[in-house]
Amino acid sequence: MSEKRARQVGAKWAMHVWVPSLRLEKGRKFWSVRADRLRKDTVVTLQEKLKSGRFVITAEITPPASCDAADLLAKALPFKALADAINVTDGAGARAHLAAVTAAGILLQNGVEPVLQFTCRDRNRIALQSDLMAAAALGVQNLLMLKGDDPKQGDQPDAKPVFDLDTVSLTQMAIAMRDKGELPNGRKVDGQAKFFIGAADAPIDPPAGWEPKSLKAKIAAGCEFAQTQFCMDAAVVRRYLARLADHGVKLPMLIGISPLRSAKSARWMREKLFGTIISDAIVARMDAATNPAAEGQRICLELLEELSNIPGVAGVHLMAPGNEGAIADVISQAASLERR
Repeated sequence: MSEKRARQVGAKWAMHVWVPSLRLEKGRKFWSVRADRLRKDTVVTLQEKLKSGRFVITAEITPPASCDAADLLAKALPFKALADAINVTDGAGARAHLAAVTAAGILLQNGVEPVLQFTCRDRNRIALQSDLMAAAALGVQNLLMLKGDDPKQGDQPDAKPVFDLDTVSLTQMAIAMRDKGELPNGRKVDGQAKFFIGAADAPIDPPAGWEPKSLKAKIAAGCEFAQTQFCMDAAVVRRYLARLADHGVKLPMLIGISPLRSAKSARWMREKLFGTIISDAIVARMDAATNPAAEGQRICLELLEELSNIPGVAGVHLMAPGNEGAIADVISQAASLERR
């Protein structure tokens, strides 16, 4: 796809943005699409939106297996006036794609705020430090620290994983680079890294005695927000966040949801994607639907609205690998919702 075509795709979507916004209880400001968001002098970052208490929507794309930046832009530009930020995956599914750092830089240059996913799987600490410097030099601020999928799950199962660092030590390293301007060995780093660092989380229905030890360790290391695995059960989200509050955990949480395509895909996600929660009621609705894809979008919208009124939920993170167009449809429809 040519660069001209990529721009045309983005322009097409920008022309179909819904303008009304969702009004929430207690004066919360919901994500909204307005023309002034496209002006450079009114750009507000993801960090600023979360700090203000504004309900945000992030989306996720997987960079293409392509040497042409236009192919990346064709996937990303439809979200330019829709999502508050776009996650760029890092070797998702343990498969090779356009490098995430490069992809994030391209998006930023085209007016799209990225969330750069950083995995521990493929690089030792030297390479990770170099890529952190590269991200900072490109102006990328939002980072999401991840372990990374096992190479055995990908299409080159003989690839050797590295895992020199875990997500906690990777977070600590990025924090030291940002706050002290130095590497772990004390070597100084010139310039300024303005990182806003996130962590991955997986909500559960917490049993008696459960404590959020992993999340608390990530917070202690310096993470400032979290995006979660799919949790398409608002009741579980309420109980999980209540337990976090009981343990003094205060962190902007973006709950992972998806516009499901079919009951089959919902069952596959529950079985194959670690930490995924999709209620039986949702699977039953998908089974009974005459148009499962449309029903999946309706369910996603209902969840989005319900989650927006749960204390402690800072936003949602929309994921639909291979079905990104459905994400754009959901966000556009969400912008037209009105509180009754």
